Amino acid sequence: MRVNITLEHKESGERLYLTQKSKRNTPDRLELKKYSPKLRKHVIFKEVK
Repeated sequence: MRVNITLEHKESGERLYLTQKSKRNTPDRLELKKYSPKLRKHVIFKEVK
């Protein structure tokens, strides 16, 4: 029951990270703090469809 998702940083428009999540355990959109090479710091990446 795991699905593949893409993580995007809204301000820079980067879509760098691919990951998986369980729809049963986390039905809401996932937010993870990841490194952005464009900004050269850790920022929040949010799940996009």
